[in-house]
Amino acid sequence: MRFLRYNVAATLDGFIAGPDGEFDWIPHDETIDFASLFAEFDTFVMGRRTWEAAAAMGPENPLAGKRVVVVSRTLSAEAAPGATLVRDGVVEAVARLKAEEGKDVWLYGGGALFRTLLDAGLVDTAEVAVTPVLLGGGVPLVAPGARGPALRLLSCRPLPSGIVMLAFAVGPAS
Repeated sequence: MRFLRYNVAATLDGFIAGPDGEFDWIPHDETIDFASLFAEFDTFVMGRRTWEAAAAMGPENPLAGKRVVVVSRTLSAEAAPGATLVRDGVVEAVARLKAEEGKDVWLYGGGALFRTLLDAGLVDTAEVAVTPVLLGGGVPLVAPGARGPALRLLSCRPLPSGIVMLAFAVGPAS
Protein backbone atom coordinates (compact mmCIF):
# COMPACT_ATOMS: atom_id res chain seq x y z
CA MET A 1 0.00 0.00 0.00
CA ARG A 2 1.30 3.43 -0.84
CA PHE A 3 1.35 6.42 1.50
CA LEU A 4 -0.87 9.48 1.39
CA ARG A 5 1.41 12.41 2.22
CA TYR A 6 0.09 15.88 3.02
CA ASN A 7 2.95 17.99 1.68
CA VAL A 8 2.40 21.73 1.90
CA ALA A 9 3.97 25.10 2.64
CA ALA A 10 2.54 26.98 5.61
CA THR A 11 3.21 30.27 7.33
CA LEU A 12 4.43 30.38 10.90
CA ASP A 13 0.90 31.36 11.95
CA GLY A 14 -0.58 28.28 10.26
CA PHE A 15 -1.93 29.31 6.84
CA ILE A 16 -1.39 27.55 3.50
CA ALA A 17 -2.79 30.41 1.41
CA GLY A 18 -3.74 34.01 1.94
CA PRO A 19 -7.33 35.25 2.30
CA ASP A 20 -7.76 35.28 -1.49
CA GLY A 21 -5.92 32.01 -2.07
CA GLU A 22 -2.61 33.74 -2.83
CA PHE A 23 0.66 31.94 -2.29
CA ASP A 24 3.08 34.70 -3.31
CA TRP A 25 4.37 34.75 0.27
CA ILE A 26 6.32 31.48 -0.16
CA PRO A 27 10.02 32.40 -0.27
CA HIS A 28 12.21 31.00 -3.02
CA ASP A 29 14.85 28.56 -1.80
CA GLU A 30 17.31 27.22 -4.35
CA THR A 31 18.18 24.27 -2.09
CA ILE A 32 14.73 22.69 -2.60
CA ASP A 33 14.94 20.11 -5.38
CA PHE A 34 11.38 20.21 -6.71
CA ALA A 35 12.12 17.75 -9.52
CA SER A 36 13.21 15.11 -6.99
CA LEU A 37 10.25 15.89 -4.75
CA PHE A 38 7.72 15.53 -7.58
CA ALA A 39 9.42 12.29 -8.69
CA GLU A 40 8.40 10.68 -5.36
CA PHE A 41 4.73 10.78 -6.42
CA ASP A 42 2.64 9.53 -9.31
CA THR A 43 -0.75 10.81 -8.12
CA PHE A 44 -1.80 14.22 -6.78
CA VAL A 45 -5.04 14.77 -4.80
CA MET A 46 -6.36 18.28 -4.23
CA GLY A 47 -9.41 20.45 -3.79
CA ARG A 48 -10.90 22.80 -6.35
CA ARG A 49 -9.06 25.95 -5.25
CA THR A 50 -5.67 24.24 -5.37
CA TRP A 51 -6.51 22.86 -8.82
CA GLU A 52 -7.56 26.30 -10.06
CA ALA A 53 -4.35 27.89 -8.73
CA ALA A 54 -2.20 25.23 -10.41
CA ALA A 55 -4.14 25.41 -13.69
CA ALA A 56 -3.77 29.21 -13.73
CA MET A 57 0.01 28.74 -13.93
CA GLY A 58 -0.37 27.69 -17.56
CA PRO A 59 2.79 26.13 -18.98
CA GLU A 60 4.53 26.55 -15.59
CA ASN A 61 2.00 24.20 -13.94
CA PRO A 62 4.08 21.49 -12.23
CA LEU A 63 1.11 19.09 -12.44
CA ALA A 64 0.83 19.17 -16.23
CA GLY A 65 0.86 15.61 -17.53
CA LYS A 66 0.55 14.10 -14.04
CA ARG A 67 -2.31 12.01 -12.64
CA VAL A 68 -4.45 14.52 -10.76
CA VAL A 69 -7.58 13.86 -8.70
CA VAL A 70 -9.65 16.95 -7.92
CA VAL A 71 -12.23 16.82 -5.12
CA SER A 72 -15.06 19.26 -5.81
CA ARG A 73 -18.83 19.36 -5.86
CA THR A 74 -18.88 22.55 -7.96
CA LEU A 75 -16.13 22.20 -10.58
CA SER A 76 -17.25 21.14 -14.03
CA ALA A 77 -15.40 18.40 -15.90
CA GLU A 78 -14.64 20.94 -18.64
CA ALA A 79 -12.84 23.13 -16.08
CA ALA A 80 -10.56 20.23 -15.07
CA PRO A 81 -9.20 18.82 -18.34
CA GLY A 82 -6.93 15.84 -17.79
CA ALA A 83 -7.97 15.45 -14.14
CA THR A 84 -10.24 12.93 -12.47
CA LEU A 85 -13.09 14.69 -10.71
CA VAL A 86 -14.43 13.25 -7.43
CA ARG A 87 -17.74 14.78 -6.32
CA ASP A 88 -18.81 12.33 -3.61
CA GLY A 89 -17.20 9.46 -1.73
CA VAL A 90 -13.80 11.13 -1.38
CA VAL A 91 -12.76 8.86 1.50
CA GLU A 92 -13.53 5.73 -0.52
CA ALA A 93 -11.85 7.17 -3.65
CA VAL A 94 -8.65 8.00 -1.78
CA ALA A 95 -8.65 4.62 -0.02
CA ARG A 96 -8.77 2.99 -3.48
CA LEU A 97 -5.86 5.17 -4.66
CA LYS A 98 -3.79 4.14 -1.65
CA ALA A 99 -4.50 0.46 -2.35
CA GLU A 100 -3.17 0.70 -5.91
CA GLU A 101 0.38 -0.14 -6.87
CA GLY A 102 2.63 2.82 -7.48
CA LYS A 103 4.45 5.68 -5.86
CA ASP A 104 3.12 7.69 -2.96
CA VAL A 105 0.09 9.98 -3.32
CA TRP A 106 0.60 13.71 -2.67
CA LEU A 107 -2.24 15.43 -0.85
CA TYR A 108 -1.42 18.72 -2.56
CA GLY A 109 -2.88 21.44 -0.39
CA GLY A 110 -6.35 21.92 0.95
CA GLY A 111 -6.77 22.23 4.72
CA ALA A 112 -10.40 21.05 4.61
CA LEU A 113 -9.54 18.03 2.46
CA PHE A 114 -6.64 17.25 4.79
CA ARG A 115 -9.06 17.33 7.75
CA THR A 116 -11.50 14.96 6.00
CA LEU A 117 -8.81 12.45 5.09
CA LEU A 118 -7.06 12.77 8.46
CA ASP A 119 -10.33 12.07 10.29
CA ALA A 120 -10.81 9.02 8.07
CA GLY A 121 -7.37 7.67 9.06
CA LEU A 122 -5.98 7.87 5.53
CA VAL A 123 -3.14 10.39 5.95
CA ASP A 124 0.23 8.75 6.61
CA THR A 125 2.48 11.80 6.90
CA ALA A 126 2.16 15.55 7.31
CA GLU A 127 5.12 17.28 5.68
CA VAL A 128 5.07 21.02 6.26
CA ALA A 129 7.50 23.61 4.94
CA VAL A 130 7.08 26.26 7.65
CA THR A 131 7.91 29.66 6.18
CA PRO A 132 9.12 32.69 8.13
CA VAL A 133 5.97 34.65 7.27
CA LEU A 134 2.98 35.82 9.33
CA LEU A 135 -0.12 36.31 7.16
CA GLY A 136 -2.60 36.98 9.94
CA GLY A 137 -5.39 35.21 8.05
CA GLY A 138 -6.19 32.96 5.14
CA VAL A 139 -6.68 29.26 4.48
CA PRO A 140 -5.64 27.24 7.56
CA LEU A 141 -3.17 24.36 7.43
CA VAL A 142 -5.91 22.12 8.80
CA ALA A 143 -9.61 22.90 9.04
CA PRO A 144 -11.10 22.98 12.55
CA GLY A 145 -12.37 19.71 13.90
CA ALA A 146 -11.91 17.13 16.60
CA ARG A 147 -8.56 16.54 18.18
CA GLY A 148 -6.44 14.66 15.67
CA PRO A 149 -4.23 11.62 16.05
CA ALA A 150 -0.77 11.71 17.58
CA LEU A 151 2.07 12.90 15.35
CA ARG A 152 5.62 11.60 15.51
CA LEU A 153 8.49 13.77 14.25
CA LEU A 154 10.35 12.09 11.40
CA SER A 155 12.63 14.94 10.38
CA CYS A 156 13.37 18.62 10.84
CA ARG A 157 15.59 20.49 8.37
CA PRO A 158 16.21 24.25 8.33
CA LEU A 159 16.94 25.83 4.94
CA PRO A 160 18.96 28.96 4.06
CA SER A 161 15.77 30.91 3.29
CA GLY A 162 14.49 30.44 6.84
CA ILE A 163 12.04 27.72 5.79
CA VAL A 164 11.97 24.78 8.19
CA MET A 165 11.03 21.46 6.61
CA LEU A 166 9.09 19.31 9.09
CA ALA A 167 7.86 15.78 8.50
CA PHE A 168 5.57 13.93 10.90
CA ALA A 169 4.19 10.40 10.82
CA VAL A 170 0.49 10.36 11.62
CA GLY A 171 -0.31 7.99 14.45
CA PRO A 172 1.55 6.69 17.47
CA ALA A 173 5.03 5.21 17.31
CA SER A 174 5.05 1.61 16.18
